[in-house]
Amino acid sequence: MEGFHDIHDVIDSLLLAVSLAVAAVPEGLAAILTVVLALGVQRMAQHHAIVKKLSSVETLGSASVICSDKTGTLTRNEMTVERVVTPSGEVRLTGTGYSPQGRMVCAHGSGEGEDVDRVARVEVLRTLGIGALANDGQLHKNEGSGTWEAVGDPTEVSLVVAAEKIKADRKYASFTRVAEIPFTSERKRMSVVARDEADAGRLTVFSKGAPDVLLDQCSRIAVGSAVRVLTDGDRQDILAQVGRLSSEAYRTLGEAYRPLETDSLAGIEGIESNVAGEVGDIAEQDGAVERDLVWAGMVAIIDPPRTEVRNSVRQARRAGIRTVMITGDHPLTARRIASDLGMIDPSERTLTGEQLDALDDADAMDRATSEVSVYARVAPEHKLRIVESLQRQGNIVAMTGDGVNDAPAVKAADIGVAMGVTGTEVTKESAAMILADDDFSTIVAAVREGRGIFDNIRKFLRYLLSSNVGEVFTVFGGVVFAGFLGITQTGSSGVTVPLLATQLLWINLLTDAAPALAMGVDPSRDDVMGRKPRRLTDRVIDRQMWGDIVYIGIIMAAVTLVGMDMHLDGGLFTDHSIGTGHEMQMVEARTMGFTILVFAQMFNALASRSHLSSAVRDLFSNGWLWAAIGMSVILQIAVVYVPFLNEAFGTVPLHGGAWLECVGLAFLVLLASELRKAVLRAVISKRGRTRRATSPAYSLD
Repeated sequence: MEGFHDIHDVIDSLLLAVSLAVAAVPEGLAAILTVVLALGVQRMAQHHAIVKKLSSVETLGSASVICSDKTGTLTRNEMTVERVVTPSGEVRLTGTGYSPQGRMVCAHGSGEGEDVDRVARVEVLRTLGIGALANDGQLHKNEGSGTWEAVGDPTEVSLVVAAEKIKADRKYASFTRVAEIPFTSERKRMSVVARDEADAGRLTVFSKGAPDVLLDQCSRIAVGSAVRVLTDGDRQDILAQVGRLSSEAYRTLGEAYRPLETDSLAGIEGIESNVAGEVGDIAEQDGAVERDLVWAGMVAIIDPPRTEVRNSVRQARRAGIRTVMITGDHPLTARRIASDLGMIDPSERTLTGEQLDALDDADAMDRATSEVSVYARVAPEHKLRIVESLQRQGNIVAMTGDGVNDAPAVKAADIGVAMGVTGTEVTKESAAMILADDDFSTIVAAVREGRGIFDNIRKFLRYLLSSNVGEVFTVFGGVVFAGFLGITQTGSSGVTVPLLATQLLWINLLTDAAPALAMGVDPSRDDVMGRKPRRLTDRVIDRQMWGDIVYIGIIMAAVTLVGMDMHLDGGLFTDHSIGTGHEMQMVEARTMGFTILVFAQMFNALASRSHLSSAVRDLFSNGWLWAAIGMSVILQIAVVYVPFLNEAFGTVPLHGGAWLECVGLAFLVLLASELRKAVLRAVISKRGRTRRATSPAYSLD
């Protein structure tokens, strides 16, 4: 192996190494990737999806399961109490929204729509009064606009509105709250202890919650002005009514109370207090308070599905994304809403939190979650188990949440989604994305945007890498075949690089960067929601893309070297140079190769927008790409004709015929790409016809 003969050989080798390094590395890739992701985040924000992490943009496009709460996400979160069911019958409340305007009328029978009788009125007033007392919601009127503003949980505010419609809140105006046992997802009920100033300060417990849960704490029932024992028949009737209303998509809440024969918390039977008679946290002694309750009735709250969600669920299903509903509501309510939205078929089953608790084995849990898409009466810990089970099956899971207890499930999901309107700060901190409008359709739109961004990343990766491979092959081929092509350095035994390192750096940093950035905002040329989600094992640069990259790189290097050879003595073609000496020929040949390579990459930018589709399709749909190509061409013309740039980049001005040669040779890159795509489309079409012909559906038997 020969060594270096002199310092010139060392310099030549260093120049070759630098040229290859510059050609091989797409210097602007990291910056372009960051900018493209940032632009994607900006577009998502315009669709009310605020992405906190850039990496989540690409992950969204891979989502295969979306786990969503029902209230406010799949539904409008416009809670309205529409029915009140009491022991004596059922009434309907007129009026919608938060305006407390309406009245109660009979809901069934021959008197439907007419005023209710005295007994039913007493029971309805009692039921709605309890709901307004065991409540943390508030309703305020904006005096300026005359509109009503809800403060607090929409379900609780709907009870306040209903009570004000028929003045039920006045019935308990003399009561003041002295203690509270708050609602939790485990207890599924809330109670307050209130003092009646009009009755010597005596205390009363008022409770509301899931009817089936609250019934377990009741031993009596209020009928009219009387109270009697709650029988098994009463329980069955109430539960039957719950089932009927739930199947009609109503959310039901039971109301109950218990008068206490005392005026102090310490006097409640079973309550523990210290020597001074002071009672600690009453919430820790709920068993002594929430017992022996009197059933008053229940309300049926309607929260209509969002009309646009059904179409979004359909889009998600077509995209291979499964939609899962996880709610604390009654199973029949959840099932009805899911059915209305097209999430489930009538034959599909629903699982409750209790049934999930019975699935102790991980395999049993995985089998259940692979089949069931609706979960009702669940607690936050169930959400976490569902997410982990779906992930064990290889799914990319998006999980929505709003409460503090939802944070673990949201954080564990591949894409945690917090509600921007009703969500807590804890949940927002745990999430990767925040919905500014709490709408399920926004998640699907974000998935669509994520898929489009991932496609665009593949586009500019195909473009940048194929262009860089073309540069590497040009430098490598120019050195290896230097004698064959006439790329030699007079009077030296060393190597002559076909393109200078500064020229390659100019291509990578300026003329490459602008088209690559423009591809980051390229409109989707294919139906991104018409294909299955990308699997975790799928590579960003797969075998097909590597085939494109190497193929285009070889063509790009070939046309560049041929263009240089045409302007050098001792090569394959006749010398067309305007120079008189070999040194001048080499400068002009480099200028030709430099320009051909730039133009070839511009044509490659058009070809790289799709692996299979012709570049002619939607040719002018991306104005930014054409602007970037135009800017790159202008910059290249400047390098060729501006004197100080000639000196910096080792170029000389070209005559008109040389420019035609540059464009013609560079166009061969686009032509070669179109031929390859045509062959691939023909092969895929033939395989499809063969598959259909050999399938049982097409057999002659």
